[in-house]
Amino acid sequence: MDFNVKKLASDAGVFFTRAVQYTEEKLGQAEKTELDAHLENLIARADCTKNWTEKIFRQTEVLLQPNPIDQTGARIEEFFYEKLDRKIPSRTTNAELLGQYMQDAAKEFGAGTPYGSTLITVGEFQRRLGGAEREFLQMSAINFLTPLRNFLEGDWKTISKERRLLENRRLDLDVCKARLKKAKLAEAKAALWSEEVDKAEHELRVAQTEFDRQAEVTRLLLEGISSTHVNHLRCLHEFVEAQAAYYAQCHKHMQDLQKELSSANGDTFPNAFAVNASTSGVTAGPSPLSTDTLTGASPPSRPPNPSNALESSTLKIEEVKPPATGTRKAKVLYDYDAADTSELSLLADELITVYTVPGMDPDWLIGERGNQKGKVPVTYLELLS
Repeated sequence: MDFNVKKLASDAGVFFTRAVQYTEEKLGQAEKTELDAHLENLIARADCTKNWTEKIFRQTEVLLQPNPIDQTGARIEEFFYEKLDRKIPSRTTNAELLGQYMQDAAKEFGAGTPYGSTLITVGEFQRRLGGAEREFLQMSAINFLTPLRNFLEGDWKTISKERRLLENRRLDLDVCKARLKKAKLAEAKAALWSEEVDKAEHELRVAQTEFDRQAEVTRLLLEGISSTHVNHLRCLHEFVEAQAAYYAQCHKHMQDLQKELSSANGDTFPNAFAVNASTSGVTAGPSPLSTDTLTGASPPSRPPNPSNALESSTLKIEEVKPPATGTRKAKVLYDYDAADTSELSLLADELITVYTVPGMDPDWLIGERGNQKGKVPVTYLELLS
């Protein structure tokens, strides 16, 4: 092995003198050259930037990839693809996988069954949600995570290296100061030590020059932290834009899914309102029309007027109050003209609020439209969610 023994010994000697100087400074037995206030402020600002950037970076990774095992695997995969200089393939998101499972299950249960057809619909929207999520993850990784990682793994390592070098130059400078001080003390005792003083003064001048040069290099790098903040601010705006677009897409997909399910299940679950009303402690009204009746060309016949003696004698529309729970929205299927003041006239396709009260005839509900209120026939309504 070819190496310079003298250089190795010299480096070892320098390391030892630095270690001695550092130890004596910690023990208060040696003087320490302080950096100027501006440089100290830049160092403190840089340390603060590094610490918070690291925390934001790690937590953003957790936000985008909550599972630590998946996160570790993703990092390893990214590392190998980067080393091979190949594009990282897009990963299937959990929502996409769930959507696929739902659609596969629908094939087994039968796509023509109510459950199977609903699984197909929900599965398709889950896959859309997963696609939006994958796009959001990709945009966030490129526009936000990558710049933060580049700072931590690139710029900060360069700054740290130059700061360590500055610290070594400071230790060398203080060693030379201590050496000169000792030489001058010896010179006061014997004139023969004048050469040592000259040598110590020369070493001090060289050390001071190297320290000043390194301090300037470090200062320039630390002042670049301001540019880092500007860059990270731009990246933060892009991250927020991507996040807003993602949540807007999710909201739209879920609204579309609710509409599809509402229209598809309005006839599939005719007793949904009755179940909901019974669980809330309110007497349930009758079921809405079946699919065959709803698709008829003419409206159903008017239900008979209530013959229940209790309702006729005690139910006063103006005194009826809606229950705390159990109210629902209903879409009017056909025009309806009220037979008396206790009923509410209806127009096709309008939306009203309906509910039932104890003692009501099962063929009727209480309907409300603004300040108007009255009995309405169930067969003229399509109950919504």
